[in-house]
Amino acid sequence: MIITSTPFRISFFGGGTDYPVWFREHGGAVLAASINRYCYLSCRFYPPFFEFKHRVVWSRIELVNDVGEIQHPAVREAIRFMKITEGLEIHHDGDLPARSGLGSSSAFAVGMLHALYALRGAMVSKHRLAEEAIHLERDLLKEDVGIQDQITTAYGGLNLITIDASGAFNVRPVPITTMRKKELEDHLLLVYTGVARTASDIAKKQIVSIPTKTAVLLQMQKLVYEAADILTGQGDICEFGRLLHETWELKKKIASEITTPLVDDLYKAARDAGALGGKLLGAGGGGFVLLFVRPQTRQAVLEALKNYLMVPFELESNGTHVVLYEPERYSQFARTHRQFAR
Repeated sequence: MIITSTPFRISFFGGGTDYPVWFREHGGAVLAASINRYCYLSCRFYPPFFEFKHRVVWSRIELVNDVGEIQHPAVREAIRFMKITEGLEIHHDGDLPARSGLGSSSAFAVGMLHALYALRGAMVSKHRLAEEAIHLERDLLKEDVGIQDQITTAYGGLNLITIDASGAFNVRPVPITTMRKKELEDHLLLVYTGVARTASDIAKKQIVSIPTKTAVLLQMQKLVYEAADILTGQGDICEFGRLLHETWELKKKIASEITTPLVDDLYKAARDAGALGGKLLGAGGGGFVLLFVRPQTRQAVLEALKNYLMVPFELESNGTHVVLYEPERYSQFARTHRQFAR
């Protein structure tokens, strides 16, 4: 049995500049971090004793004989991309709900590819996993998504990601001390709106608007570097929260679908109770709201948002990794499958 663990992510600054329609002309920059909430994927060669060749378990259970019959698009296209012909059993489990702005689809894509490579006994770099997950989502699945999520979930950590006009990216870990990291974590709240949405659908409308919002996107890109400087400096970390509020106000100008009355009411209630800033995570429309709250006003904000679910979390630095690897079972079943295939 092989099991991969791939973290979800929170994007602080620069969202929108990771779409090709923007970075091909202006380059892109994102400040984002992975968190200790994960997408788990287990994978093994499916024993050849059963009626069906493949078993895929997610929110439904699929039993099929041909890869083309698999309904989960990322599983189907990942197997095709990896050119695996043996029968597979794949299980998905997630700590947090899908379509919630935490990069869950990209975590799935990265973790799926990682598991399939491990299945073959291959070790690949996080850079390659990120690149191939981008290819899987954008080119094979035709999803209108950016490229920051695949990079952050593959690499892990708190990073400043820069993107050039060709789409090549550079990942620079933000060098903050353990104390500064803890200080940042102590100021963050993750609030679930209870609304799931498909990021690609929201992103389509943003992508159409981006060419007409050059001034807004340039300012959002500039804030990436200002925010990184705050984290690595020794000044008041609350300036980071104020910048979050500024970038949220800018992001809402890109497309009206980014926010909703529910999100606006939640955010206003949090600000009225003492939150310095925050933003809706992901493409918009629902999912999770990230808030920046001073510890002394945390209880007041929690009381103001008592009808919403709070998710405790910490920043993590591992990125995607294999948590269980039992190659002997895999090699035995691989040999069995090849014999049956002949």
